Amino acid sequence: MEIASRSRGTPRIANRLLRRVRDFAEVKAQGIVTRAVADAALRMLDVDQVGFDLMDRKLLLAVLEKFGGGPVGLDNLAASDRRGRGHDRGTCSSRTSFSRATCNATPRGRVAT
Repeated sequence: MEIASRSRGTPRIANRLLRRVRDFAEVKAQGIVTRAVADAALRMLDVDQVGFDLMDRKLLLAVLEKFGGGPVGLDNLAASDRRGRGHDRGTCSSRTSFSRATCNATPRGRVAT
């Protein structure tokens, strides 16, 4: 249940978290995944109760703080992290939870909701 609630309804994210939790359980809990083990693994991975990881939080904070809530294009969002054009574009556009749950995609760019 922990993994499902933190995957934000995205199978790709659920599978990634499940693999990480399973690996954690192999090392720390004799391969048995319980709610407590899943919670500990997700805390270690820095995935919060909503399902945001560090990169999700950084992207959302950039939209809110650096761009006043938007609209902001993916190229500008990537450049705000000083990694250069295109580096984070794939990351930003593939983060479906970021765009669906916290930001609306408009013709002018992402806008925080």
